[in-house]
Amino acid sequence: MASKRQMGSTCRVAGVLLLLVGSIAALVAVAVIQDTWRFKEYSLEFGIVIDSGSSRSNVYLYEWPGEKQNETGVVTERMNCRVAGAGISEMKVDPKKDEASWDGFRECMLNITKAIPVEKHQSTLLFLGATAGMRLLHEKDEQKSDEILESLQEYLKTLPFNFQNASIITGQEEGLYGWVTVNYLMGNLLTKTLWNIYAHPEGEKTIGSMDLGGASTQIAFAVQEDLQGPDYLHVQLYGYPYNVYTHSFLCYGKNEAGKRILDRIVKESSDPSYILNPCYPEGYNITMNASAIYDTECTTKPKDYNPDRELLMVGTSSSDKCGRLVKSIFDFKTCSSPQCSFDGVEQPPVMGDFMAYAGFFYTARALGIQGMSDVDNFYDIVKNFCQSHWTVLRGSEERKRISDQYLKTYCYSGHYVSAMLVDGYKFDKETWKNIVFQKEVKKTSIGWSLGYMLTMSNMIPSEVKEIPPLTNSVFAGLIFLFSALTIITVVFVFIFLVRACF
Repeated sequence: MASKRQMGSTCRVAGVLLLLVGSIAALVAVAVIQDTWRFKEYSLEFGIVIDSGSSRSNVYLYEWPGEKQNETGVVTERMNCRVAGAGISEMKVDPKKDEASWDGFRECMLNITKAIPVEKHQSTLLFLGATAGMRLLHEKDEQKSDEILESLQEYLKTLPFNFQNASIITGQEEGLYGWVTVNYLMGNLLTKTLWNIYAHPEGEKTIGSMDLGGASTQIAFAVQEDLQGPDYLHVQLYGYPYNVYTHSFLCYGKNEAGKRILDRIVKESSDPSYILNPCYPEGYNITMNASAIYDTECTTKPKDYNPDRELLMVGTSSSDKCGRLVKSIFDFKTCSSPQCSFDGVEQPPVMGDFMAYAGFFYTARALGIQGMSDVDNFYDIVKNFCQSHWTVLRGSEERKRISDQYLKTYCYSGHYVSAMLVDGYKFDKETWKNIVFQKEVKKTSIGWSLGYMLTMSNMIPSEVKEIPPLTNSVFAGLIFLFSALTIITVVFVFIFLVRACF
């Protein structure tokens, strides 16, 4: 009997001590968890990029969670707005056109402002990047280009955002940022895993990008690390390095190339008042002022130049002659490197897949080509288009949405694209199959602005709010509970020891 009482006392002591130790452990655990297991809640960050091209401006609003992946924000396009009016390089000429452009800017910025939470206005960075149109204007009239940028800066500083700068970006930057955009949207730089976390995709495969604007064209693709030169840029995105070849050709944008081709046609004509244009469809005639061709740094003005001189262009639908004229604006012979594209510019062999967007896409779409194609098929389609009568082209159902202003240009544009890609960049029958003509990816526009925002997001600080695993009331309740259990246990141990010892 005595042994049973002794065993019972021992069990009670062990139970009480176990409860005491458990309560203390629980109390410490709750305190440690509350202090160290906090997770961070990142607010959405916003950025605005205004892409001011040669023919128009577009305003893009981007957003990303403050938590960055290896120091680069995970950026998505929230909205974009096309600014009504002409490109900014045409400002300071016609006050009425200027007012239309300013109205367009005000309308777009009002819509963008409404899309951003008020508390985020001051932290939203705002950039304006001007491309080839302003690069040309800067060469022609530096003072005027500076005045245009200054007036835009004055306006953008009045907005409730953190305005950074309004500047002319280089052609090389335009090409690089376009490459970043393409590969980001295709998931080649960052991808989401099954566990809903972002990771670098295996294989590190990237695709090249080709951009055809109004005044310039860019090509960019990743190459091996040991290649060096002025057209090779080493960049780091999401913690991984890339060596990207990129080159921009000023005056080789679709619009400026068109003026250079018209210049060749005018010079070959014996009668300036009646000019046969093999690149325009038969049945299409137009009278234009000489300034439409020569008011640019990309063409050389004739000795007897009169900007108001009227030139009558008469379409003749001659595909072969048009193709010859198009190739005449390139220099495919000069080269002091192992391989060149054109005009003596060194270029390594193209490799892998390529995405051709902007003017490349619109040209392919007007010709009835979507996605990937065969080079021989492309030639055939261009020839058929160029030999079609204007009434046939204008009457086709798929081209009804294309205005006369653009539809007349797609014969020379088709020849221009094939000459640049085949004779210039050296795509052959096999590598041409790796080109896809595309306008957007995942409902996001392809262009340099997203790549620019991705790069700029490296410098944008994040607002972080630390969230404890337990709410204050729950934490206080658990502390009170385990503290009470600890105190009660200590009292029981004390009473037991008093009875046992005395």
